[in-house]
This record gives sequence, structure tokens and C-alpha cells, in this order.
Amino acid sequence: MLEAPSDTTFLDLGINEDLVAILEKDGITAPFPIQAKAIPDGMAGFDVTGRAQTGSGKTLAFGLPMIERMKKAEPKQPRGLILVPTRELANQVTEVLNPLVKARGIFTVAVYGGVSMQRQIDKLRRGVEIVIATPGRLIDLIDRREIFLDDIEMVTIDEADQMADMGFLPQVRRIMREVPEDHQTMLFSATLDGQVGTLIRKYMKDPVEHEVETDQATVGTSDHRFLQVHYMDKVKVAAAIANSGERTLMFTRTKHGCDRAARDLREEGVEARAIHGDLHQSKRQKALDAFADGSAPVLVATNVAARGLHIDNVDTVIHFDPPDDPKTYLHRSGRTARAGESGLVVTLVEWDQLNEVLRIQKQADLNEPVVKMFSNDARLHDLANFIPDPADAPFKTVTSRRLSGGRRRRRL
Repeated sequence: MLEAPSDTTFLDLGINEDLVAILEKDGITAPFPIQAKAIPDGMAGFDVTGRAQTGSGKTLAFGLPMIERMKKAEPKQPRGLILVPTRELANQVTEVLNPLVKARGIFTVAVYGGVSMQRQIDKLRRGVEIVIATPGRLIDLIDRREIFLDDIEMVTIDEADQMADMGFLPQVRRIMREVPEDHQTMLFSATLDGQVGTLIRKYMKDPVEHEVETDQATVGTSDHRFLQVHYMDKVKVAAAIANSGERTLMFTRTKHGCDRAARDLREEGVEARAIHGDLHQSKRQKALDAFADGSAPVLVATNVAARGLHIDNVDTVIHFDPPDDPKTYLHRSGRTARAGESGLVVTLVEWDQLNEVLRIQKQADLNEPVVKMFSNDARLHDLANFIPDPADAPFKTVTSRRLSGGRRRRRL
């Protein structure tokens, strides 16, 4: 696990004992590095930018200062706002913060599309202190005059780079125009340049910047395997890999391919669920719940889930369809090896995809052999401990942060 310095505690960071006790009940006894760095500045009221890998504890890094400093709110006039790119992330942030806000007698609401707006309106009318929202639904509520941002004192923009990738920044700018100028802003992102940098310059005042690790670090905490497969044998290979683990997240390129892969895996005896943008929220949530409780050990997803999901103990990620670029590879792969744990990342490569996959390897600072395997290969049942011959590495100069060593994968 990632750990803060041994002499640092949440109490040292200014978090009060009632919240510390709740954290300890959930087994959270010491802050992760991004929490140890960002919480004191957040508590002091400074604008903060945080750059850290997924699964590094960012939710508590911005959530704890917000809860500690939160005042009671009037109906329709929250005081804290957390902007997130996806409905899944909205729900997950809410789930993390709810035990803490209940201890303080304050309330949250998750605001996103695809579900009843009226339920969200009812909660806003009763009064909530913190709103966790996707931009589109929040703007709908602003336009309907069901929420006013005049009293907002703290804003967090989470996964800001994904906001940019999904085209949400015009909506974010529209929302920020509704917020009083004298508010505090905390922004967390895998990258702080480009469009995200423009956002920082426009809406933040002398922010304190903290960096722990970027998504590139995910490469160094996972075992990466690249398997050359025949397209007619591909599902069987994926099924064999999934059967060797406890919880597998598998990525496809398209929504149709996502549904088909989940169906094909079930025909192979692997209980799998699909999640993508065309599914109704209730079906998406059922799929996530089944994956989280273990009744469906495989979740097949499109890239919508690559950055929006926070699911513990994913031991294997399968790139059923190789990603289009190294950034997507890293984001998908970041669903395992979270918070410093180890994990297994497997890319299935069809014959005509080899050159593109090698390009992604090179740009992602990997140098892993692409090994031909069929579904009856015994090595599929323990890929983490199968060490490809380094002599078969595709590039002569080894520049990888970490090639596959003899480290055994931690069973979760």
C-alpha cells in the first residue's frame, strides 16, 4: 500500500477525532501521500491542484477538508460542489463521503442524468450541503432554478483531464460563472497542462500544487502480458484468464462489442456483466453491484469506465480490444494495481493489431514480448508467474520502468 510518512496521522492533518474514528472503522488508519500533502492546504482555505494516479485516495484528499469546513445550507443553496465526469464516479464519491457527512449532520446529493430528476430536486428543496454532480444535469437544474450556486464556498473538480477528454469544459466554465468569486477551488487530474491548465489559470488563485504519482506509475506496479491470439479463439482465452483470477475488468472498443463479449463469456461459463453508455442507469448499477459483490466476477466495459470507476480488489485487467493510444492503455490499466497494490494487465493482440500494439508499448515505456497463446495453454492459468523470455522483447534498448520480474502477484 502507498503510505504517508510513518509519523503522520489524520489528526496531525487537522481532521477531528469524530471523522478519524469513522475512517478507522473502515480500516483507514493513515493518510496516503496525496492526502497528507493536500489536506492541510485544503483545511487552510488555499486553492489546491493535485496530480496523482487513480486509486491514490483523492476523494478523501478533497472530501475531508470540505466536510470539516462545511456550514449548514439553505434549501436549493448548497455550500459545497464536487464536479465529476461520470455518474459512476458521482455515486462512488457519494458513497465514500456519506459516512463522514452523517457524523456531522449534513447532507449530500448525487446529481447526474439517466435517472429521475425529481428525486434530486426533492433533496435539493429539503436542503443539502454538498452536491456531487456531472455538469450536464447540474446545468439542467440551474436552468430550472432548482439549485442556486450563490452560497458555494468550496468547489472540487475531480478527474479534470477526463472532463476535457469528454468535452465537458464548456459546461464546467458555465457552472463556474455561477459560483461566487471568493470561493475555494480544489482540482485533481492526471495531467495539469493543456485545457486543464487553462482551467487552472482562469478559475484558481495562486494554487498550491501537489504531485505524488501520475498514471504512468501504474506501469510500474502491474505485471503486463501481451498475448497474440486468433480471433476465433479470443473469447476462450479471455475466459481462461478470468477463471484464474477473482475479479476481472475487461475493456472493449465499442458498445456492441461490449455486449457481445459479455454474452460470449457467459456462454463459456464465465458470469460476466456489461457496462456502457447506452445502458439505463439501473442496469449499469446492477452490473456494478454484481461485480462489486462477486456474483459476477467479470465486468466488460467500454472506455466510459476507464476513469470513472473506483472498484477495490480488481486483480486483472484485460484489454480485449487493444486501446487506440498509450493514454487509454494507462487509464484502463489503472483499474488494477490501485493504491500501490500489484495487479495483472493482459492485452489480447490479433494478428493485424501487432504493429499498433508495439507502438503503444513503446510510447507507454514498456518492452514486453508478445507471446502466441491458444486457449488450451496451461500458462493462461497463472500469467503473473509466467515470465516471458526477455530475449523476445520487441525493442533492443530496454527503457521500461519495470519489466516483468519474478515478483508473485498478490492474491486479493
